[in-house]
Amino acid sequence: VLRTTRCPGPCAMLALSLLMGYGVVLCVAGQNDTEPIVLEGKCLVVCDSNPSSDGGVTSSLGISVRSAGAKVAFSAVRGTNHEPSDMSNTSMTIYFDQALVNIGNHFDLKASVFQAPRRGIYSFGFHVVKVYNRQTIQVNLMQNDYPVISAFAGDQDVTREAASNGVLLQLEREDRVYLKLERGTLMGGWKYSTFSGFLVFPL
Repeated sequence: VLRTTRCPGPCAMLALSLLMGYGVVLCVAGQNDTEPIVLEGKCLVVCDSNPSSDGGVTSSLGISVRSAGAKVAFSAVRGTNHEPSDMSNTSMTIYFDQALVNIGNHFDLKASVFQAPRRGIYSFGFHVVKVYNRQTIQVNLMQNDYPVISAFAGDQDVTREAASNGVLLQLEREDRVYLKLERGTLMGGWKYSTFSGFLVFPL
């Protein structure tokens, strides 16, 4: 139980469950109104608030609360070992054919491109396997058509080898992230390759 100031006039309220299950209810006032009220429960209430474009709620005091819809995560895999006949010779995008996780549906499986739904810090990792291919490959993780990190696989004495890397990126809303084959070919296919990412926290 917590005594707080009463929210003035009509106000919009958003209730979010607290993960620990012990929380109290806070009511943030936008004006100087000192009549106390007693609130109790397992939620967080923000009053006198305005919805933001990224799915959160920002109060008149600048307090931001994120809803469950702010969860973003994807993990895609290449489940077949076909030759890259559908891979464009101009874009050289590395395509995936199965989404194991796609919370928020921000990973376009057909284009194999992730588009950020909001500004924030995101984590990405990839593991691109070359199969029965003695060529050296270079895989770039691209942000808006610019390479951010690279990985190489060039051992000619193995039948399978992977180019892997990972990174944290600060993205703006609608930034695009995908994988590009910068060097070599994937003639033998790239079955079991993966590409994953998730929102660490919004900004």
